Amino acid sequence: MTNNELRLLMADSVQKCHRAVFDKYCNYVYTIAFSILRSCGSREDVEECVSDVFMKIYKLLDEDTDFTDNFKAFIGTVARNTAIDSFRKISLRISRTAYVDENTINELRDDNDITENTERREQSDIILGKIKELGNPDSTIIIQQYYYNRTAKEIAKSISMSAAAVQKRSSRARQKLRTLLMEAGINKEGLI
Repeated sequence: MTNNELRLLMADSVQKCHRAVFDKYCNYVYTIAFSILRSCGSREDVEECVSDVFMKIYKLLDEDTDFTDNFKAFIGTVARNTAIDSFRKISLRISRTAYVDENTINELRDDNDITENTERREQSDIILGKIKELGNPDSTIIIQQYYYNRTAKEIAKSISMSAAAVQKRSSRARQKLRTLLMEAGINKEGLI
């Protein structure tokens, strides 16, 4: 979401804005909170942390904070910091506080970046959705070509077209897909 989208939603209704933010980012915040609290907290602790994150975000939205068009990164930072605070409180509560130095943290660190994986998964979902928006046979051609590495000749045989027609449609579909992806905010070179 951009600043303009947030301001328009806030102008329309504060509750609608809060709901839209929650619906869009709930899974993202939950994933971050769970990754930090899974070793010491219960499901209720994770859910309480998620609630705390959204309360902080709603308060900042109500104060008309400027997010400089990077709202998702801001939400990720608030979620991570809130989850770390919750981790500390839970650890104190269950008397399992231990000194952790940098070497121990590096040993415990998971090589999988959950935030990055979540963002990559969301981006893949958007891309697949935009491919489906192309309609048939263009979406079939793109999926066969890029997901299954099939040649124009193989695709042509499966959808009863000539190989030249498949190549032409593929070229047009890629151009149309680039435009759709740019409109969706995905602007990476070499993607299509």
